[in-house]
Amino acid sequence: MNIENLYQSWLTNENLDANLKQQLENITDKEKEDAFYTDLEFGTAGMRGIIGPGTNRMNVYTIRKANVGFAKYLLENVANAKERGVVIAYDNRHFSPEFAMESAKVLATHGIKSYVFENVRPTPELSFAVRHLGCAGGIVITASHNPPAYNGYKIYDETGCQTLPDEGDKVIAGVNAVDDVFAIVVDSEEKLRAAGLIMTVGSEIDEAYLTRVKALEINPDVDKRGLQMVFSPLHGTAGALTSTLLADCGYTNVHLVEEQQLPNPDFPTVSYPNPEDPAAFEMAIALGKNVDADVLLATDPDADRMGVAAKDESGEYVLLSGNQTGAVMVHYILSQRKANGTLPAKGRVFDTIVSSEMAAKIARSYGMETMSTLTGFKFIGEQARLMEDTEYEYVYGYEESYGSLVGDFVRDKDALQAVLILAEAAAFYKEQGKTLCDVLNDLYEEFGYYQEDLANIALAGKEGAEKISAILTDFRQAPPTEVAGLKVIKVLDYQTSEQMDVAEKAVSVIDLPAANVLKYILEDGSWFVLRPSGTEPKAKVYISVVTDDKEKTAARVSAIKKDVLARVDTIIG
Repeated sequence: MNIENLYQSWLTNENLDANLKQQLENITDKEKEDAFYTDLEFGTAGMRGIIGPGTNRMNVYTIRKANVGFAKYLLENVANAKERGVVIAYDNRHFSPEFAMESAKVLATHGIKSYVFENVRPTPELSFAVRHLGCAGGIVITASHNPPAYNGYKIYDETGCQTLPDEGDKVIAGVNAVDDVFAIVVDSEEKLRAAGLIMTVGSEIDEAYLTRVKALEINPDVDKRGLQMVFSPLHGTAGALTSTLLADCGYTNVHLVEEQQLPNPDFPTVSYPNPEDPAAFEMAIALGKNVDADVLLATDPDADRMGVAAKDESGEYVLLSGNQTGAVMVHYILSQRKANGTLPAKGRVFDTIVSSEMAAKIARSYGMETMSTLTGFKFIGEQARLMEDTEYEYVYGYEESYGSLVGDFVRDKDALQAVLILAEAAAFYKEQGKTLCDVLNDLYEEFGYYQEDLANIALAGKEGAEKISAILTDFRQAPPTEVAGLKVIKVLDYQTSEQMDVAEKAVSVIDLPAANVLKYILEDGSWFVLRPSGTEPKAKVYISVVTDDKEKTAARVSAIKKDVLARVDTIIG
């Protein structure tokens, strides 16, 4: 069915919600194309899109369709799915409570119990709740750090991990089998609650979750009263629980960015609610200067990512990258566990194929094994599951996009865990007269001057999707032989699972699931990666360089970025 026919089928359907119909009646041709040219798809973090009418939009009908597919998957693939049920959480986005309840109603109509959180909760708590309640799966309604116009839907398996590709394909098959979203039968909430198929959960899960997080402290007796800290949840879900966590652990000088404490779907004080964006830290920095804070911490709206800023040698606040934060946390966790005798003989630390090598190098210096997974924290969660009942211990995992996990009782990235450990590290190093920036500089001196960069190429809509595809196709069909004056010595194509040694013309197998990602390794060990974002309409270019000199590293990053983006510009016009 073409775009116009799909549009008309929605507009003229007698079951279409009146508000969505009004939006369709006033839609522009460009908006119509973007709303109907495709269906919302599952990426690295599930289904995510702009709220509104259409097959490529987040609305009650696409939510129902997704849940029909999930219900079918659970009933056919998970033992006792009806009785074990599904736990559902949601963030502070527009329509999040409505989409959560609609999800519960669809599942309950299929006979699957649904446990719905009473109000907004962090995504990592949902991951924890799946195993805590012994559920067959989980759902969280969130668009993470996307702009206010977005919402999303993520599904979790019975281990509390986001659904992996093979299982996700089964869900998608069930979703695609739905021919008419308006014909999906959904019983009323009242009827389903009366039948015991929809139940509410809340504080009892909070208490169990926070108990496990608090147990992660490595040096609980560190001088916490001496640490001045600023915290902001950026209008998201982490405010109340994080304040409770820090207070319970003895942090008495936590200064809250009050204007950003309460959940708000419009994110009125930030243009982009993402701790990766320096602008999101403006209010935290202003408060930090006022109270002379040692460290500034912020979490994204669904509290699975944490950003940190610390004072540099001039006393100015510097926002650490995800790779820098990961390096500091790896060093702190391993050095202190070694000091107190709890470092395992066989431990593993995880990052991703677009992460800096620095944290892995630090981990190996402590005798830890390291492993790089595909982008998407579900792949790190999978590795935590695979280590169960083995001689290996999960020690730490992180990705460059500000996500990390310390304790694997959660199987997704967890900003509350990160806040607790980073606060402890900041307090520990302050006792030694050091800031987190000082620690990072010490690590550079020991392990090399690493620097990474990320170019986000925003390409929205149908035309944008075609351009993103064209970028990957062009690089795949004609791999560069030289970048910034450096020879390309290896080409890794994760879609074909092949690694090419250019000089030897030898091909080896990449033992990871297939993904539309290209990685090019240069003769000096530098590399860059091309991949489409799994959560936003963007193509991403990742760059990593290490040398023995800070300025030399920065210059090389700049040169590689310039060359790669010049070719990208040529491709997309």
